[in-house]
Amino acid sequence: MLRIGPAGWDYKDWQGVVYPPGLKGTDRLTFLAAWFDVVEINVTFYRPLGPQLAPRWLDAVAGAPNFRFTAKLLNRFTHERQIVTAEVEQFREGLRPLLTAGRLGVLLAQFPYSFHNTEENRAYLGEIKAAFPEFPLALEVRHRSWQSQEVREFLRETGWEFCNLDQPLVSYPMGATRWVTGSLGYLRCHGRRKDVWFEFAKDRQARYDYYYGPEELEDLAARTRELLAKAPEVYVIFNNHPAGQAIANGLELLHILQPDHRPTLPLGLLAAFPRLAHLTAE
Repeated sequence: MLRIGPAGWDYKDWQGVVYPPGLKGTDRLTFLAAWFDVVEINVTFYRPLGPQLAPRWLDAVAGAPNFRFTAKLLNRFTHERQIVTAEVEQFREGLRPLLTAGRLGVLLAQFPYSFHNTEENRAYLGEIKAAFPEFPLALEVRHRSWQSQEVREFLRETGWEFCNLDQPLVSYPMGATRWVTGSLGYLRCHGRRKDVWFEFAKDRQARYDYYYGPEELEDLAARTRELLAKAPEVYVIFNNHPAGQAIANGLELLHILQPDHRPTLPLGLLAAFPRLAHLTAE
């Protein structure tokens, strides 16, 4: 089972490009579920879900039984590295409807570049596993100190799925891995914009402002095929969301891997991304 989709869906600059004019609220999620089998929830990186959100999202994708969500773990747990029992419980309760419904494919613990492979940090991963025992956890790390056979074995032994990355190769980053350490394959595509990758002061989204070219998409397709050969279920998430680029690249990768996938696309998307013209339904 291959699931490709975008990171997030609530972006102002998608209106009129990805979404037809007037499309609002959870109708946008229903709209995307006609094209993709997964969408990443990124709001959970900033705050727990309110009790009303997950049930509304489940209703929005009720007509797409194969659709799944992935979600990011709260940054309090990953970037501040503080696990407070009350906050853990609040976070778990917000996602529980998705988990109970079988719609939560992965809960992603995304750590920053500064999170290196140390004994202390490996121990902290055990604390996270203990805090979320019923959730399917995946680990995203960005520093190359984690790129070793020893780490792979550690993740297998401790029950962590691994999130492979496509990211700019600057400083000492994780390379283009193709690891499967559990029951699924996972690839997150951040773009390859080197010039602002470590700049956060002005526009924090600029680092993800990137549109993969045809040759780069073929490279991502090859990595995805390798993951599919190792795991029964594979997730590919495009995080290059500015201006709808994640949607365009997601559709292009889907077409490379599943040539019969030819959705009907809105005129705004075709105007913004002329390369999509060859894969849309007649």
